[in-house]
Amino acid sequence: MDRASLVTALAGLLPQQLAQDLVDSYVEIRQDVATKTLGRSSPGKFVESVVQSLQHLESGGYDAHPSVDAYLKSLESKATTLDDDLRLAVSRMARAMYTLRNKRNIAHKGAVDPNVADLQLLLAGAQWIMAELLRRAQNVPMKEAGRLIEMVQAPIGAAVEDFGTHRLVLPDLSIKDELLLLLQASYPASMPVAGLLASTRRRSPGSVRRILRQMWTAKLVEGDAKIGYRLTLTGVNAALDVVRRAA
Repeated sequence: MDRASLVTALAGLLPQQLAQDLVDSYVEIRQDVATKTLGRSSPGKFVESVVQSLQHLESGGYDAHPSVDAYLKSLESKATTLDDDLRLAVSRMARAMYTLRNKRNIAHKGAVDPNVADLQLLLAGAQWIMAELLRRAQNVPMKEAGRLIEMVQAPIGAAVEDFGTHRLVLPDLSIKDELLLLLQASYPASMPVAGLLASTRRRSPGSVRRILRQMWTAKLVEGDAKIGYRLTLTGVNAALDVVRRAA
């Protein structure tokens, strides 16, 4: 995902920091779909940035902490300089995303629930809104804008597949990167060593245990062979780097 080009394009329409926030939260949603990571606030942050973008396009300024639902709900009926694509279509899409994020338990993992499907729908909504904003970008050639729209709308393959009894990392990665993705998929919960070994059974168990010890020494994970391991904040950042390369 070419973040820099996306920010550059949107910065012709929005303030630089707002363009950066929008792209960062969009990419996080993509990463969450790739790893089936539930519980992060990325969709909420994305919709908040969309509201700030609409405020800026409407008035030239935006609230640092907007009342998201109230703004989106009122936008349809109030007098505004926004065209109908933004006033109606984008606002309704953003409000639907916000409803899913806040009212459908997307913030928590469950055994059999709509969370993964909701997360995929949130990505689709974010892709559509990003494409709509990029279509309005004036500081990049039409061909480049088209390339960026194709990039944000490109389907995303899952990096981790869940088989119930174990997970399988699909991209061809090192043992360390596989473990980072597996632990990211269960974060913030710990994952027992038995579960990690079951999910990396194409690897030598001795090699997996050795890499886990190295990751503990490097402060990427915390825990031990008895209680299992979970990512540290340093490990989360390392896992996200792997997701960016794998997604």
